[in-house]
Amino acid sequence: MPPSTALPIIDLSPFLSPSSTPEQKRAAAAALNDACTTHGFFYLTAHGVPAELESRVLALARKFFLDTPAATKAAIQRLDPGAAGGDGARGYQRLGENVTQGASDHHEAIDFYRPVEAEEAVGGKGYGLLRGPNLWPDQPEGFRAAFEEYWKRLTQLGDAVMKAMAWALGYEGDEDVILRWTDQPFWVARVIGYPPLKGEGVSCGVHTDYGCTTFLLADDTPGSLQVLSKDGEWLDADMIKGCYVVNIGDMVSVMTNGLWQSTKHRVIHTGDRYRVSVPFFYEPNWDAVIKPLEKCVQKTGGAEKYGEVVYSAHLMGKVSGNFYSAATDGK
Repeated sequence: MPPSTALPIIDLSPFLSPSSTPEQKRAAAAALNDACTTHGFFYLTAHGVPAELESRVLALARKFFLDTPAATKAAIQRLDPGAAGGDGARGYQRLGENVTQGASDHHEAIDFYRPVEAEEAVGGKGYGLLRGPNLWPDQPEGFRAAFEEYWKRLTQLGDAVMKAMAWALGYEGDEDVILRWTDQPFWVARVIGYPPLKGEGVSCGVHTDYGCTTFLLADDTPGSLQVLSKDGEWLDADMIKGCYVVNIGDMVSVMTNGLWQSTKHRVIHTGDRYRVSVPFFYEPNWDAVIKPLEKCVQKTGGAEKYGEVVYSAHLMGKVSGNFYSAATDGK
């Protein structure tokens, strides 16, 4: 039996199996609707991603942070736009370089985004913000192959969750209503290492996520990730074996006209060992124009509470403030 948790545990496997019945899908969608309405966070079980692959990416992440020479990390260091090959976001961030709400976070990380073809690059200034290639470490061996396979699996899982969300929002007859915004998702992925905090500070400050759905895989360090409940209480969201911690992002708030709200969360890691976290952010297409879905507008009083949002503009606005040295030139 899984441990007791304040967050619901959801099985969306009917949306992963071609043999599922409409009744099974409706039951799963109803549970998803309740979780997104009440918490904006849930545990996802029976997701179909191989446990061996999950274990491998966590082990490779830990090896990168704890065993890789500093020179290897520096070789893929994040560079501002204008520097040769820099795009302002992709690559390795040193301890304390990432910023949330204006304060330094106590973690190191590698950030990745959906690859951008070379011909999309901005000539003369390297790559514009978010428009460059991913930067891969040459150690540990097998890092790139494992993570690319992992993200492929999670993109497919994200597609299935978008269909489940459509059913949950009343679009049983048009289950691709959200997928039309996400059929080429500009996904984001982080590989994060958290040394234990010593004294004041936060490991990752209070924030909501930017896009559609976050799938979090982390080691079993307890008491680090915290979710803000609707009554203002911070709830621990420790990992449960075989589950992802999943949360909805800002674009889902727009799509649902506020029916589902992205939830604030933070990381405060005061344990006695190094914590490894591997979140994958399933996002809209780069050029998607997100607006409230009609059925959601009807369910929330008949008036649109959000205007249209171009996802690339939303993402660039967020990322441009994520680093102390980040440039704002997004061309």
